[in-house]
Amino acid sequence: MLAIGRALMSKPKMLLLDEPSMGLSPLLVGEVFRLIREINGAGMTILLVEQNAKIALTLASRGYVLETGRITMEGDTADLIDNEDVKRAYLGGKTATS
Repeated sequence: MLAIGRALMSKPKMLLLDEPSMGLSPLLVGEVFRLIREINGAGMTILLVEQNAKIALTLASRGYVLETGRITMEGDTADLIDNEDVKRAYLGGKTATS
């Protein structure tokens, strides 16, 4: 949270966050993502890189799936959340054929 605060002090047009949940307790992860949602709601564009796909897709409006450094899927987060491959590989869900 300190790093986010320091970044916001310079009044950027966009905030780039790389794995903001890494190493945090679940309680703090929730607080950090609440803060990110609030900052975004105030009009700040945020580029978020996050391995926790479930929370990232619920927060973002657009998503990109990277595999070995290449974009393999992209789209609105609602479409990605409903995608069977994304569910199976990143969201711990089962597909209709599983």
